[in-house]
Amino acid sequence: MIPTQTLSRFIHAQRRRYPDSTGELSDLLVSISLGVKLISQMVATAGFKGLHGYTGETNVHGDEVKVLDEEADEVLVELLGSSGHFGLLVSEERDSVISTDATHNEGKYVLAFDPLDGSSNIGSSIPTGTIFCIFRKKDESRSAINDDFCQPGTNIVAAGYSVYGAKTSFVYSTGSGVHGFTLDPSIGEFVLTDHDIKVPERGTIYSVNEGNTAFWDERVKEYVESLKRHDATAKGPYTGRYVGSLVADFDRTLRKGGVFLYPVDAKRPLGRLRLLYECMPLAFIMEQAGGAAINGPDRVSELVPSDIHQRSALITGSPHEVNAYRSIVHGSTR
Repeated sequence: MIPTQTLSRFIHAQRRRYPDSTGELSDLLVSISLGVKLISQMVATAGFKGLHGYTGETNVHGDEVKVLDEEADEVLVELLGSSGHFGLLVSEERDSVISTDATHNEGKYVLAFDPLDGSSNIGSSIPTGTIFCIFRKKDESRSAINDDFCQPGTNIVAAGYSVYGAKTSFVYSTGSGVHGFTLDPSIGEFVLTDHDIKVPERGTIYSVNEGNTAFWDERVKEYVESLKRHDATAKGPYTGRYVGSLVADFDRTLRKGGVFLYPVDAKRPLGRLRLLYECMPLAFIMEQAGGAAINGPDRVSELVPSDIHQRSALITGSPHEVNAYRSIVHGSTR
């Protein structure tokens, strides 16, 4: 019988491929996976533990803060802030950068995360999730500063996400492929279920909030309409699938192909999603899986955040669909 490949065993096996590795990044990924387990349990038991509803406060984005948003944020901040490896943390739920107790010699990394993506769906049995990305400090001889987050996505050293739904998954990449794990509740461990995930070159599913159609540019409308034509694929029109939970829609797109899009529009001229801890980590994952991710004309991984809560558009998925978007909407096949 082949031994079960758990996440921690897989991470440490990958580390042994790099003899000069200090093991710090491996420890961080294992710590993040522990945080994901804790949040997964909170989500699963929220209904009878009184964790539904709102705190009465609003976050930096003007969104009402849910109880679970706050709880998930506190779990990750406490767990990762005390690890000694992170100089600074950025969370969707905090107005400013979070300092840790790490000295400049200890904290060689900075972390940005969305603790509970899709939390507005809590109570409706719709999947939610956690998204994160890790950067190395620009200068390891000094303490971490806010500017350490102002790096392109090509500098990400690790990124990943979890989905809390019918199963709890953990998908991550350190720049050598994308690997997926599923939480086995019988042993309390994530088990490898998807080694080296590759997005199909072309898919048959599109995912977009068509409630925003009235605010779209005419070329965006043209692109979406092109997906609905009877000859859009060999099998006919694309199938529309939109959950309204970014991690859930992204996870399906990664595994089945097609395209997820949240373009700029008249209401959101800068985009709706957050560049640093939503768009950039997911773009990193998609590209590692052979897909593409753009904000419209440009590759998301080449963008440099000027603010930790900067917004962006995101069009991501199979190369065929993303290239078609760029061609129709921006007249480019770059």
